[in-house]
Amino acid sequence: MMWDSAKVILGSASGELRLECRSKPFQCAGVPVVAFPDPRSANAEGIVAAGGDLHPESLLLAYRQGIFPWPVEGLPLLWFCPAERGLLQFSELHIPRSLARARRSTTLRFTIDAAFVDVIRACATSRRPGQEGTWITPAVISAYVRFHRLGYAHSVEAWQGERLVGGVYGVDVDGAFAAESMFYREPNASKLALLYLIDHLQSRGLDWLDIQVLTPHLARLGARTVTRDAFLEKLERTRARGLRLFE
Repeated sequence: MMWDSAKVILGSASGELRLECRSKPFQCAGVPVVAFPDPRSANAEGIVAAGGDLHPESLLLAYRQGIFPWPVEGLPLLWFCPAERGLLQFSELHIPRSLARARRSTTLRFTIDAAFVDVIRACATSRRPGQEGTWITPAVISAYVRFHRLGYAHSVEAWQGERLVGGVYGVDVDGAFAAESMFYREPNASKLALLYLIDHLQSRGLDWLDIQVLTPHLARLGARTVTRDAFLEKLERTRARGLRLFE
């Protein structure tokens, strides 16, 4: 796509998703989105807009509005804010007995931001029941590694000796955290990494986690869905607190 300035505006008109840019030709790649539609205008599938790319400023703007990208092969980049949003309120966290025992007896070692690139690459290759392929494409990996280097994307690693056996990564924007993906190579490694992340976030004053889409695994830990409006209100209140989750 060719545009005239370094400004991409994503919007919707009459229910049709569109990408808008201004004036004479300019190469669009690497150009940040400067405006998204109101996430409350998402269609029935939760799609807010289509187009643009994964420029750090685009990601920052999106997460601040409760919007996240989800690449779909053969389509322009899709930006989502589903009608039902998954979240985990830490006061509602449920740790099953078996996981509690595994936590007490684990020999795993946990770190923060020690191997972000390895974690996101492992998440990309992790097989998930009922899911073909992965949304964590090479472009996503490149974009989130850049986002990590800018201080917005973070990881927790689980180590068995010097071997990376599990992890989770996500995005911190203005003191609100959105978990993106997990992986494991040893039993319970991803779950224990998530619990380590929750402990860390709680120590910094955060009391909930955006999980975007509810999964059976996270539901067993106490996660649930809330309406889009409730989520966006919660996100706004949390961002206003100005928490510093990672330093």
